[in-house]
Amino acid sequence: MTEEHHHLYPAAPPVGGDPGAAFEEYLTRLDLSGMWVAEILGVGVVGMVGLILDGRGGQVEPLVVASARRGEGIGRALLEHVADQARRRGLGQLSISPAARNLDAIRCLHGAGYDALARVTLAIDLHPDGQDWRDGIDLHDQRFRF
Repeated sequence: MTEEHHHLYPAAPPVGGDPGAAFEEYLTRLDLSGMWVAEILGVGVVGMVGLILDGRGGQVEPLVVASARRGEGIGRALLEHVADQARRRGLGQLSISPAARNLDAIRCLHGAGYDALARVTLAIDLHPDGQDWRDGIDLHDQRFRF
């Protein structure tokens, strides 16, 4: 997971210490209503998905699939499972917030039915060169980097 992060954000500072421990600490900060894992016999855990309740809606956080297992339908199965769990809880909406530059995730999510744009988060780059951003997306006749 940290290798993928460095691929998407090459100028990000390196993760110090044990990345697994940092991810575990991150999970403890989330107010999860449920966490489910995908496991392959003889291989082990290859993915996970969490659900955070937010009023009458929910957020998918985190969604993780081992990089070596992507493209095998594991993410899609996890997304279907968390959507089923949200329906069982009577939620009216489920959202997820991928990074704008994570095109593979956006394509996967769109294919899984996440096709309504619920909110937009904008950022200002405070670095003088702004090299981490790519040109590329229009929204409401405005050009944005991602």
